[in-house]
Amino acid sequence: MDKSPFSIDNWAGSFYLKGMKIILAGYNFDAEVIDQLKKHEPDRQDITPETISAAYARISRDPRPVDELRAVARAEVERARRSNQNIIFKMGHHSVAEHAVFNFDLIGLSRLAIEEVEHFRLCSYTEKSQRYITLEGDYVLPEEIKSAGLEDVFKETIEAQNQAYRYFYDRLREHIFKKYEKEAANPKNHPVLDGWAKEDARYVVSLATKGQLGMTVNARNLELMIRRFAARKNAEIQELVRNLHDLAKKVAPSIILFTEPSPYEAEMMSEVGEEATRLLVGKEKIASQSDSRKKLAQKGSDVGKTQAAVRLIESSEHGDELILAGLIFSTTGLSFESALRQVRRWSPKKKLELVKKIFEHMEFYDSPPREFELAYLTYDLIVSASCFAQLKRHRMMTLLVQPYDPALGVTVPPSIKEIKEQKRFMEVIKRTEKTWKLLKEKVGPAADYILTNAHRRRVLVKANVRELYHLSRLREDATAQWEIRQVSTAMSALARKTFPLSASLLGGKDAYPELYRKLFSRLPKMQPPTLFV
Repeated sequence: MDKSPFSIDNWAGSFYLKGMKIILAGYNFDAEVIDQLKKHEPDRQDITPETISAAYARISRDPRPVDELRAVARAEVERARRSNQNIIFKMGHHSVAEHAVFNFDLIGLSRLAIEEVEHFRLCSYTEKSQRYITLEGDYVLPEEIKSAGLEDVFKETIEAQNQAYRYFYDRLREHIFKKYEKEAANPKNHPVLDGWAKEDARYVVSLATKGQLGMTVNARNLELMIRRFAARKNAEIQELVRNLHDLAKKVAPSIILFTEPSPYEAEMMSEVGEEATRLLVGKEKIASQSDSRKKLAQKGSDVGKTQAAVRLIESSEHGDELILAGLIFSTTGLSFESALRQVRRWSPKKKLELVKKIFEHMEFYDSPPREFELAYLTYDLIVSASCFAQLKRHRMMTLLVQPYDPALGVTVPPSIKEIKEQKRFMEVIKRTEKTWKLLKEKVGPAADYILTNAHRRRVLVKANVRELYHLSRLREDATAQWEIRQVSTAMSALARKTFPLSASLLGGKDAYPELYRKLFSRLPKMQPPTLFV
């Protein structure tokens, strides 16, 4: 007789472990496969994610095994749909919609619209990278600009930007391959070197540049996205939301229900803005903020100012102690309050002993424990669109943004200076901003389509220490893009000053061995990985 606790049966997707039964209930697959299935079995009604939602919704009140509930839902699709609508609409249990998952190909969206899409936290995105793919000059012509009769000036400015991109890409590629002649001798390094030329040349192209992405989203978050976008006046976003709604509603009508924006979603932020402006008069006038932005721009808008645009404005008081107390709470019988009192009486040496125990077995790919979420830092950043495109991927941080503002200046890649083309770069920027001013008067926010990846916006970032480690490991690494690396490095430096214990191992993957050695000085120095082959 088999003494193993594992028993594999003939039912694909399930196994037993001492009475436990685990079943792979379903998974997403390509829509063309679904179409083929429908073609061969046209009478089937159960090819929808709604049945999973309906079955799982019954778990709380029906004692039958879950696989039986799924079988019932598949056999009675219309009843399953009515059940979903009743549970979501009447009972308010929206969580059942999270069991239905959709994949969307979003093709031909502008860079500006993609930023709006990726604002939603609990979705998954993989986006066409302007760092790795050579841009072909395709762009979105906004309906607002066509309707205002400004199509010609928009197109002319875009073409000037795209010509500059092609020029800078050729010049930078030649410069970089010459600068790193030794590394370029090995063809395996060519994609890295070529990518550096592309990522700096892209600073001169517009936010109207077309992109594409794959998006995976559950029905609850899709419904939220549709509802929020429905309140937007941007024509491109309106076209996007119509497509998302129609495609999802056709497949799963019972779980895409609340798609109209409420007055709160449609009007609240604009009313808050109006009231805030009224209250600021006589105290901190909006004009003074504009003046300060102009002064910042006059100081110089090149990359040399990037680190100066990272400011720590708030942090948890005694954050190291909060984290250590959290660890004591999780591993002993003490209340958090008692643990905090204990930690506050400890000497710095004693606190360091516990911190070392946390990090002793940590590798660069490990996340700190959840207790590191007890302390946070809030930063005020001024970053380019190129930098924000990467920063926005860290969606579990709190990211609040202002619109792009030409008064904040632009970020000029240092490689542009190295090839002595800063003047030509700034000529394109000046032409862009002249067009932007004209568009701003006629079409309002749609003018931002013409701004470039070099233009800046102000971003407020609130991150707990655990999330900061994720940002730091990825964005401070030697392989990261130079601007986000500078911003992340500055954020980490401020964090280490504020929380010298818990933030002591912040840094990129390549720097981790040296950071670890400094904390545990008894260990020999380890060599970081090399960037090139």
